[in-house]
Formats: sequence, C-alpha cells, structure tokens
Amino acid sequence: MEQLPPSQPRSLADLFFTFTVLALQGFGGVMAVVERELVEKKRWMSKEEFIEEWAVAQVMPGPNVVNLSLMIGGRYFGLPGAIAASAGLLLCPLVLVLLLGYGYARYGSHPTVINVLRGMGAVAAGLIIATGLKLASALKRNALGIPVATVLGLACFIGIALLRWPLMYVMFGLGAIGCFVAYRRLKP
Repeated sequence: MEQLPPSQPRSLADLFFTFTVLALQGFGGVMAVVERELVEKKRWMSKEEFIEEWAVAQVMPGPNVVNLSLMIGGRYFGLPGAIAASAGLLLCPLVLVLLLGYGYARYGSHPTVINVLRGMGAVAAGLIIATGLKLASALKRNALGIPVATVLGLACFIGIALLRWPLMYVMFGLGAIGCFVAYRRLKP
C-alpha cells in the first residue's frame, strides 16, 4: 500500500473538533480510536511517532490521551494548540459524565444497567487488544525489536494482572529495563 504524505491540523478549530470527536467515540478507552483517527485518517503522525508519543504520554502524570492531546496540540500550534486539543478532548465528555453520573445515581442498581456496563467493559478490552495487535508491526523498526518488546509486555501483564504488583513499580522497573536495552542498541 502506498504511503501518503504526512498532514497536519489546519487550524486550532480543526484540533478542537478532531479531539472532541475522538472523545465522544472513546468510552472505556480511546487508544484504538485515537490511533485510527490520527495515524490512518488524518495522517498527523506515523505509527512509529504514535507509539513513541503514546509511550511518553503513559509515563507522564495524568490521563494518557490528555497528555497526548497536549503534545500534539503543542507540536503544531504551541500553547494555544495544546489548550485547544485538550479542551476539545475534555469539554463534551465532562458534560456527558455529569449527566451519566446523575443517571447512574438514579438507575445504577437496575439489572439491565449492570449488564450493559459489564458488556461495555468487554468491548473496551477487545478494542485495546485489537489496537495492540495492529500496532505490533511498527515494532519491527523499534530499537527494542519484537522479542524484547514481547518479553517486556508479558512481564508487565504477569506483574500487574497475576502478581498484583503496584503499577508504579512495574512501570518504572520494566521502563528502566526497556530504556537501558534501547540505549545499548542505539549507542554507536
């Protein structure tokens, strides 16, 4: 498939509305939606850039996608871009969450509502897995490579899901190992 040239947002309004649309599609996790929109549709970044910036967004304090919106907005329009992108990401969902919170307070114990929420959790997990598999091809060009990235990913899963270690310890421990391996491989 022919690679199209990179693009960029046309204006602050383009940033705002793009991130508003992303936010309204991303209940339960937006990584899959963000990757598809920013990499495949808008072409504001390559798969490799997305993976690198998503990794940075994950180690920064705060929600990953908010951090990513700040980085992308800042890249193209500086501080006004960072504000526009993050406002687009947060404004409509804030209103919706307040309305949903009110609804849940009233109807949250209803069996249908409970089952709907369980189903949404399964869908969100499936989206995350599908996006991870789709982005795995970009690891071929990553300094870590597929074998090391796979081992680190499995170690993360084992540490957090099975051993129930605190996320902070797993993230910093495996992150340090990943940084060390990448540094050694990139060092001339």
